Amino acid sequence: MARRDFHDAVVIITGGAGAIGMAMARAFGAAGAKIAIVDLPSSPLSEARAELEGASIEAVALPCDITDVVQVRSTMDAVREAFGRIDVLINNAGIVHRSGFAETKPEVFRRVMEVNLFGALHCTQACLADIIDNKGMVIAVSSIAGLAPLYGRSGYSASKHAMHGLFESLGAEVAAKGVDVLMVCPSFVESKLEASTLGADGERITRPRTKVGKLGDPRDVAAEVLKAARAGRKRLVLTPVGKTSAVLSRLAPGLYERLMVRSLRGEIDES
Repeated sequence: MARRDFHDAVVIITGGAGAIGMAMARAFGAAGAKIAIVDLPSSPLSEARAELEGASIEAVALPCDITDVVQVRSTMDAVREAFGRIDVLINNAGIVHRSGFAETKPEVFRRVMEVNLFGALHCTQACLADIIDNKGMVIAVSSIAGLAPLYGRSGYSASKHAMHGLFESLGAEVAAKGVDVLMVCPSFVESKLEASTLGADGERITRPRTKVGKLGDPRDVAAEVLKAARAGRKRLVLTPVGKTSAVLSRLAPGLYERLMVRSLRGEIDES
């Protein structure tokens, strides 16, 4: 049975102009929410807003670098000015690298942590008081990499493991205040995230990633996130590959590692 109704709720989505962000904007908007999509100034924010408004979804589009605390606070103020409140924050923005640990420059690890962990932290702190007042919700888009190791993505995996520690601990702190915290763990999803993948030197890489199983559809991800949010769930693991990986890495870590390395090693070792 649904615990939450998102009609007239104000939902902020970081990385909102990307494939998964837009899919969630459409899903929550169709459920009656007012949407604030937040993304980098270089992202297609205007097009994203026009698409949502074309679907009769009330929306604003706000440029923001979530690694900049001042920009984040200003952006949250802009959402308050536009809609008068903040009910739900979806920390969806993220960045990934594909490179061996030994070859990867420290600044690449730092950049991944700044976006994936600290960007989400900045956004959450900037609107948590509103969410507590409104007994709202925080949704953190992690990854199967937050539950299991992934070859050639040690910094990315570290950032996602850190997100679990941060947001699951936050969930314990705010549960008694009527706030839900949901961790979302997709596996490989069809999105543009890989287009901004960093290599060992911090430059963008263009070589294709290995596809493990069938890529998830962003629309299916969004539908499952909305369903889990309505139910007040704490964790959502998506796609058959993701669910299998989560279980296997916990129950048979050696077997999981052998299978995972066999699937992903070629991306790094043959680059």
